[in-house]
Amino acid sequence: MIDIYLYGMISPSTVYLLADDFRFPKPNQYADIKLSLSSVGGEAINSAIVLSKLGMKTKFDGIWINSDLIEKVKSLLDPFGIDLSRITVKPDSGTEEIVIADKESRTVFGNYARFFSGEKQWNDPHEEDIQQASIVGLDPYLKEESLSVAQMCVRNLKPYVTIDCKYDDYLAMHAAAVIISHELRDQAYRNCNMQEIFRKYQDCCSGLIIFTYGADELWYARHGQRIKKFMPYKIKPVDTTGAGDSFRAGIIYGLLNSWSDEATVEFASAVAACVCFSVPHALNAPGLDGILKFMREVGRGSE
Repeated sequence: MIDIYLYGMISPSTVYLLADDFRFPKPNQYADIKLSLSSVGGEAINSAIVLSKLGMKTKFDGIWINSDLIEKVKSLLDPFGIDLSRITVKPDSGTEEIVIADKESRTVFGNYARFFSGEKQWNDPHEEDIQQASIVGLDPYLKEESLSVAQMCVRNLKPYVTIDCKYDDYLAMHAAAVIISHELRDQAYRNCNMQEIFRKYQDCCSGLIIFTYGADELWYARHGQRIKKFMPYKIKPVDTTGAGDSFRAGIIYGLLNSWSDEATVEFASAVAACVCFSVPHALNAPGLDGILKFMREVGRGSE
């Protein structure tokens, strides 16, 4: 048995952290690089890393990895005990990214557009993995296979947490929690009234709905509830890469422990904040004791 099965994205990554006096440059401008670090990107694998640090037994499946990069990936992930037995390794496959981060933003360069427009380069999910898990973290990007994971979860009465799905998408409708970022809202619901869009999610979705706004106040509620708001922890970040992935990990952890929505959102916000203090993001972030210590020592606001 495993605690959490995660299906979705993994990408070998190199993170360049800019010097404190610089921000990501405009065209023809310059910035100093302070650090260059090997890392692993991808929503599902970052969630797996954080959950493993929280003491959870996790299993990952999803996109293929280039055979030239697998040793780099394994060396970075070995300390966390994530079950990587489903990973497929093939030459000239998968994704790779470069992340340039300053204290306020992160900019990603990769091959994702080419990856998703080409032939399928990810595994079919195995229903037995879902059956053996207590809860599932699901990336929505892998087309029919992501839908298949959601359907398997419903069939086997397994809760799952997903991100960035439209309100009438099967993945959002049946999720135990769905987290919607400003990127999805800007793309799918530009110029719409966000309170009306949130209510549409409430009408369609059976689980917890969360709208995140980066460092600004987030919204959350379930069907029939008033929208509740939570002010994330105020911090001075070192690297914001992976904050959203880590927030989802915190939501999964709270649901797995049957916490209230309020406690779950607060914990997830603390997880994301702690990840922003470290570089490269989730790999060097604190575990459960460090997160709880942070929550005791740092204030925030909610209503």
